[in-house]
Amino acid sequence: MPTCWLVSEDDRHRPIQLPHQQALILGRGPETKIKDQKCSRNQVELRADCNRGFIIVKQLGTNPTNVENVIVGKGNQVPLKPGQKLCMVNQLYPYTVRFIEDASTFGSTGEGNKPVKRPYQKDSHGDEKAKEGPASKISTPSHTEEASYGASVTEKATPQKAEPAGHWSQGLKVSMQDPKMQVYKDEKVVVIKDKYPKARYHWLVLPWESISSLKALRADHCELLKHMQKVGDRMIKHCPDAQKLRFRQGYHAIPSMSHVHLHVISQDFDSPCLKTKKHWNSFTTDYFIDSQEIIAKLERDGKVSVKEGMGELLKLPLCCHVCRKQQATIPKLKDHLKTHLLS
Repeated sequence: MPTCWLVSEDDRHRPIQLPHQQALILGRGPETKIKDQKCSRNQVELRADCNRGFIIVKQLGTNPTNVENVIVGKGNQVPLKPGQKLCMVNQLYPYTVRFIEDASTFGSTGEGNKPVKRPYQKDSHGDEKAKEGPASKISTPSHTEEASYGASVTEKATPQKAEPAGHWSQGLKVSMQDPKMQVYKDEKVVVIKDKYPKARYHWLVLPWESISSLKALRADHCELLKHMQKVGDRMIKHCPDAQKLRFRQGYHAIPSMSHVHLHVISQDFDSPCLKTKKHWNSFTTDYFIDSQEIIAKLERDGKVSVKEGMGELLKLPLCCHVCRKQQATIPKLKDHLKTHLLS
């Protein structure tokens, strides 16, 4: 069976061996040479599956751990495969994972072939002993319900369980290639319906070009983003309720999914899939950045930078986006929104 090694991309320390199907907790400390106070001593839990060739990354710390530029989220877990990058905290301290058939020389430093001393380990029950147990299931974070797409926005959307076969953050790349999910496409972009729409009408406009996030945008992407907005305008124009409903087009400041995507969403927010404060605030606060604002930033600065602390906006009280009246719960908010739909 291959051995699994966590490799520091900036060579801060020797590779750390990850035992097969045993949890290993890493963070700030002598094993990683990380001294950053924003990194918890127990930042991540790693569990390797040496037979299947991946590890499960679970974020334990408060500050964000990233896999492939996508935030894992505290308490959530995602797979990390060879070739993908793990950043321990705040997009810093990059790692990759390697599976080695012959580890006789891997990880040595001239002191012999002794691997790095393993940090605190626990078994699948949380006991402080090394013990083989069943591999962890790959769970999909609840805040990424909008990660899969294709269901009709005119019908009640029923959330489906995510399959563990691939990285959940890559779901868009799969969906955009599926003809059954496409509602419009041209040589530059494709439009799909959000599988978990947060309103009666909720589309995603995605470029065929591989662009991981807003941070990856450059000045020469301006025309592409303008085209994406024009396609969004087209979707609104052909919507049967275009005269009744107001629409917005924009981007999440910190998207959970890899691959840039423009949300085109009606402002009724009449959907059974809108369930949490995070859902609501991600579309009704400054966390949702208008398409024209992103284009203006790109034209002015040649890049898009997101203000620090945007994630805190998801924790704001529930306030009606029309009259700004505060509501105690999502059900009460939805009842309140009906009064605006009737008026």
